[in-house]
Amino acid sequence: MIFQSLWAATAPDAPKLPALTESRRTDVLVIGGGLQGLSTALHLAEAGVGVVVLEAGEPGFGASGRNGGQVIPGLKDDPETLDRIWGPQATEFAGATADVLFALVDRLGLDCDAQRAGWIQAGNKQVHLPGLRARMAQWQARGAPVDWLDGPAMAQATGAHGFLGGWIDRRAGKVHPLKLVHGLIGAARAAGAEIFAKTPVTTLERVGTGWRARLENGALVEADRVVLASNVYTPPRLEPRLARATVPANSFQIATAPLSAEQLQRILPSGAVCSEIRRVGTYFRVGPENRLMIGGRGSFADPRREANFAELEAELAALFGPGFTIAHRWFGRFGMTPDHRVRICAPAPGLLAATGFNGRGVALSVAIGKAFAAHLAQGAPLPIPPLPTIPALPLHGLHRVYGGIGIHYYRLRDRLDR
Repeated sequence: MIFQSLWAATAPDAPKLPALTESRRTDVLVIGGGLQGLSTALHLAEAGVGVVVLEAGEPGFGASGRNGGQVIPGLKDDPETLDRIWGPQATEFAGATADVLFALVDRLGLDCDAQRAGWIQAGNKQVHLPGLRARMAQWQARGAPVDWLDGPAMAQATGAHGFLGGWIDRRAGKVHPLKLVHGLIGAARAAGAEIFAKTPVTTLERVGTGWRARLENGALVEADRVVLASNVYTPPRLEPRLARATVPANSFQIATAPLSAEQLQRILPSGAVCSEIRRVGTYFRVGPENRLMIGGRGSFADPRREANFAELEAELAALFGPGFTIAHRWFGRFGMTPDHRVRICAPAPGLLAATGFNGRGVALSVAIGKAFAAHLAQGAPLPIPPLPTIPALPLHGLHRVYGGIGIHYYRLRDRLDR
């Protein structure tokens, strides 16, 4: 069965991009045409650096075009933890990722349904509330526009049942992710970047002081520097360490028929987005055509029939009541790391990679792309200290086994929490 995402159903036709059939020489080669790669290419081209983007399929095919479209600043760690492990510059960078994305959208006039109405992080157990309050307070101390929401305020803000408290971060918001991808393509090409689709790279090797990528058709791309922006979709033949650096997890998503006027007044009436703090929780928002979209962790096996989404549909009913008609079902793959921290790597001269966005990829990937471009074009320091190698997870080939066991374990712990 073919599942069509809400984003694919509501986005205009993608820009027509050619495949690369002839050899090229460029300053920077970007492999991967998602948000990270396109942001890198755009900012490099605007700085006058020659850049070629190679996408194996169509830009936005991976997580960049199939995510929930939630623009959330920060990382999974609290600010004080980020200060300790990476330094204050990393905390400042993390807190500004949504600013970077929305400023870019405004500057370029990108048509991507951008709305900056905030993000709510919700807790449905008493044990969740101290941690949520501490996180809010730490961002508040750094000047972030945040507020606490008690149980009644959560019910009014979300329209959902069962939340005991949470906080809202007004730096955040939402976009149509596939429209954002298309907008970045147009902006990057207008700035001078060359972007090619259906152009998989078969090998990447260091040659002298530069790099050489070989394509399936035998053409070569030579570059002084390379950005591996293929994240969890990196084929092992290209860079086996990056392919083994994260657990490729599935996020299942569904969208309803258009909401009624009464439902729109009740469910996320301000336009905010929401996600739960449960270990295996959901995230939800109102999307295009006034459809309620909800997503959550799915099995590591790709879904093949509608019944595979039954658990997510049950979550929808538990939060908002029964009676919704499901109009769209789809899934996407994202990269998880055991500590929920992004990996920025510089494993060889002139080679950069970032992977493991852990569900924060919309704002984070655009901001990392801008930071990569500033580093490559002007020598600016990277905001998160890069690792000198790409750490591979042990027993990575068994991720479906231990990952599936882990999901069941965390769901059990979620149920036992009080």
